[in-house]
Amino acid sequence: MSETRGGSATLMYLVLTVLFCALPYILIGYTGEVGGGNAGYVTALMWGPALAAITTVAWKKLDWASLGFAWRDTRSSWYSYLLPIGYAAVAYIIIWATGMGGFAEPASIAALAEKLGWTFTDPGRFVPAYFLFVGITGIIAATARGLGEEIGWRGFLAPRLYDRFGFTGGAAVTGVIWTLWHVPLIIFANYNSGAPQWFALTCFFVMVMNLSFVMAWFRLKSGSVWPAAIMHGSHNLYIQTIYTPLTAPKGDITAYAIDEFGFMIPLTTFVVALALWLRRDRAIAAYEARKAAQGVG
Repeated sequence: MSETRGGSATLMYLVLTVLFCALPYILIGYTGEVGGGNAGYVTALMWGPALAAITTVAWKKLDWASLGFAWRDTRSSWYSYLLPIGYAAVAYIIIWATGMGGFAEPASIAALAEKLGWTFTDPGRFVPAYFLFVGITGIIAATARGLGEEIGWRGFLAPRLYDRFGFTGGAAVTGVIWTLWHVPLIIFANYNSGAPQWFALTCFFVMVMNLSFVMAWFRLKSGSVWPAAIMHGSHNLYIQTIYTPLTAPKGDITAYAIDEFGFMIPLTTFVVALALWLRRDRAIAAYEARKAAQGVG
């Protein structure tokens, strides 16, 4: 694929992403909700980048394998599933231990038990059961939704931006685009844990930039989009469905600390991103070796 053709394909992909996401954006903005009955709008939005990538590859007659659909490196997929559990656990344990949020208090457990139809609410039984049940049953649906974004961001975009800007530049540009894609949800809908909008946007931007480096590392190292899709699903599932709902508010500080819009997750994801950035040569070597084996210049 020539540099000119690659650049035009990337531009086409970005334009199509905006077009395919326009209607879901409008519907979500009109209702102001990202959950509940509007979950279908959110799913449609998350699959906009995938439709844009697939359309671009078909229109430009590019190699379908470049989207990374092949399953490779099962170890990377396991790591990508476990990493969000770990960095979110560190963040929330600090939140609970310092009193910035309460852990598994009666009101939090009662609300979750009611949704599931469970009759037991004692923390010693409920928390492990909830963690295992939701973590096991929810990851498939969460990965399916995350795959819609990842076919676009990591399957199509990240390798092409790496080829143009290198690992650091490519991951950074992908992160900026990925952040901008989310901004309408924060400004025009209730995609926020309750912190002021400026604070939520700042924390979210830092977190997404961190994750962009982590997912770029897995994409280049494995040659597959699946580790990124699994990590995306695991991140959303454990933070949005497990850790945050188990956290009770303890004054105004809670909204500033929890979820994707508080300061703790950006801190823990930064540590992960830095560790993998320092090991970026391993991902780059694996990616370049595959290109050489395929005869791609």
